[in-house]
Amino acid sequence: MRLIQHGAIRRILCALCIGVLAGAVGAPSQAAERTQPRVPETRATSQPKPTPVAARTASVTPAAAARPSAAARPSAAARPAAGNARPAAGNARAASKAAPAASRNARPGPQRATATPRSGPVERVSYAPARPSIGQVIGLRDVDDPLELRSSVAIVIDQQTGETLYQKNPEAVLPIASITKVMNAMVVLDAGLPLDEMLEITEADRDTERHSSSRLPIGSRLSRGDMLQLSLMASENRAANALGRHFPGGLPAFRAAMNAKAQAIGMLDSFFDDPTGLSGDNVSNARDLALLVRASHGYREIRHYSTAPDLTVGAGQRPITFRTTNRLIADPAWEIGMQKTGFISEAGKCLVMQARIDDRPVIIVLLDAARAHERFSDAQRLRRWIGESAPESPVARVGARSS
Repeated sequence: MRLIQHGAIRRILCALCIGVLAGAVGAPSQAAERTQPRVPETRATSQPKPTPVAARTASVTPAAAARPSAAARPSAAARPAAGNARPAAGNARAASKAAPAASRNARPGPQRATATPRSGPVERVSYAPARPSIGQVIGLRDVDDPLELRSSVAIVIDQQTGETLYQKNPEAVLPIASITKVMNAMVVLDAGLPLDEMLEITEADRDTERHSSSRLPIGSRLSRGDMLQLSLMASENRAANALGRHFPGGLPAFRAAMNAKAQAIGMLDSFFDDPTGLSGDNVSNARDLALLVRASHGYREIRHYSTAPDLTVGAGQRPITFRTTNRLIADPAWEIGMQKTGFISEAGKCLVMQARIDDRPVIIVLLDAARAHERFSDAQRLRRWIGESAPESPVARVGARSS
């Protein structure tokens, strides 16, 4: 009996041990299952939805394979017109609700950024217009002109007889820009300064008024003759200022000499403030500038320097070639004895010339054209008119004062 009890007890204990061992083996898998995070099923709320056009600003949209079909896309009425402001939040929500469940359940492919217009009105960038010239401000460009010249001021004078063949606003006093350099050259030549003397470009010759560029490096050393040619032919401002700075007495004496020369040749409505023309205070009118052209044409150096097509100088570490600013110099139809171009914003595009047209020496002054090519086109138009029309034609008087 005792053996039976011991045997029963042993069986019971064995069964318990087996159960415990079985539980120990199964426990890790159950614990691991409890510690693993639950992966939720793919639902519409867990995936990014394609942003409707009505609610899109700058967003990430699914690849083309995952885009909703045409039937599922928002209608045209839900899409704002280009350039409109962002729609209200209510409209955006309504558009998102219209997307079918099938599109929301679609798994998105690789994401890509799309550039979309910013909300709000489109802001356009525009360049500020150029500063108007004095002639434009006071209405000189509005004068009726049968020749349709683009220059506000013009005059053509027969150099031999002094007869005015054509004129347009001839007494309007305006800034003359680099036409000033013609007076500069006359003052330098009148002083008898040696043309082979070497002059140096320094910081004092840098343009601090308009900050214009220059191809002449600081420290360049050129002869006075080369600086005269660069000033007249290429309108080189540093060269022109250096000529005035190396004048006996410096720039103040040079300024006084320019104004004295203007008075001496009858330029009574003119004033010169600096040797370059960068100052808007250098002013004159067409009649006075015709006197300037007549007087300067008498200087052999001015005739040669101003009409040369180019000049190569050894400035800095390598030679630099400068070219004329007057495209008519290269035109074989023109026989130009002297010339000078000019421009600052207050003056517009300017041109003065002595030329022979149909074997007739004439002086041409053109001031305040809006564009560079217009002053040359005006010169061509005047040349054709001189060859085709009689000087006594009524078209010869435009905007002229009665005398």
